[in-house]
Amino acid sequence: MPGLHQDIPAASRRGLTAIAVALAAIVVLLALVARAPAADLNSKLDAKQSELNDVKDKKQVLTTDISKYNSQIDQLTGEVAALRTREAAVQEELDKAEAELEAEQHDLRILRERLDRTVKALEDRLVDIYKADEPSAMSIVLESDGYDDALGRYQYLQRIQDQNSEIVGRVRDLRDDTAATVERVRSTRDSIAAKKAELVRTRQELESREAQLDAARDRSKKALSRVADHEHHIEGDVSDLQDKIQAQLAAASGVPVLPAGPIQGGSAGFIWPVNGPIASPFGARWGTMHEGIDIAVPAGTPIRAAKDGTIAFTQTEAESGGYGNYTCIDHGGGLSTCYAHQSSFAITSGSVQQGDVIGYVGCTGHCFGDHLHFEVRINGTAVDPMGYL
Repeated sequence: MPGLHQDIPAASRRGLTAIAVALAAIVVLLALVARAPAADLNSKLDAKQSELNDVKDKKQVLTTDISKYNSQIDQLTGEVAALRTREAAVQEELDKAEAELEAEQHDLRILRERLDRTVKALEDRLVDIYKADEPSAMSIVLESDGYDDALGRYQYLQRIQDQNSEIVGRVRDLRDDTAATVERVRSTRDSIAAKKAELVRTRQELESREAQLDAARDRSKKALSRVADHEHHIEGDVSDLQDKIQAQLAAASGVPVLPAGPIQGGSAGFIWPVNGPIASPFGARWGTMHEGIDIAVPAGTPIRAAKDGTIAFTQTEAESGGYGNYTCIDHGGGLSTCYAHQSSFAITSGSVQQGDVIGYVGCTGHCFGDHLHFEVRINGTAVDPMGYL
């Protein structure tokens, strides 16, 4: 039925045009609705990232507070050590004083025994003098038979008197020694009482300082623990939002996101960006220089940052050509790593920590299958990555 469209009235044609415009509007609306969840997630991610930055700022402030706690802890630790030294010194002085007291008490017992014996001898001598009715010097002279006899009797009497004086002197000396020893014992006992009181005070102060030290350590630990727990919680929220965004991006690209798998350590502080076999090594290949290694892994495998650094740049397939979706990370000191043929980016700017997911394996650009092309560069010159993995 050729030319049938010529028979369609103008009004009908205008109706069909209106329908087409409406369908186009619906398509645009659906596209906007499809992008709305991602935009909403990005908004939430920005809010969480801002909250995380605030927590880190607070952590920095708390670090200053904790530094004050640590200074207090150091001071208290020194005071506790000094008090323990003083306690040991006082205990040593107390032990010495108690040993001196024991020796003085032993001497006092001996002196008292001697004094008792000497006093008894003096008492016995006085009784003997009383009973014997000893003659005086005058009577001895008058009753003597001559000068020699008188002299002999007088000397005998003198010896008796000397003996009596010696006994009295010994009593006096022993009494004085005993009194002095009693005074030393009393002084030593007072000294021991003072040392014991000082030891009690020292131990009480030591217990107080140790309690303050434990409290300061506990405050320091709790202060950091609270903010660290909050930080970890928010980081978990940020990670969940990033995972949701990447899942949406992966769904939009048609490449499913696979588990990242365990981190495989390398050398020089590197880790493997993905875990898989080397499909093509560094070096000459097909008449040109292959400036990296190709690691064969399925599409959608998360790519990890091999080392801490800052994303230097990212390029899309349209911008990089053969490298496809391409990321380079600057690690400082002229060292950088690059990751090519990604199906999609996870992050495109900012700092990254080792192990952070920066993108997903694919086959964008010039490639013959899903893999990660990984490069290590020193001052822009490619070197064999196997020296770092």
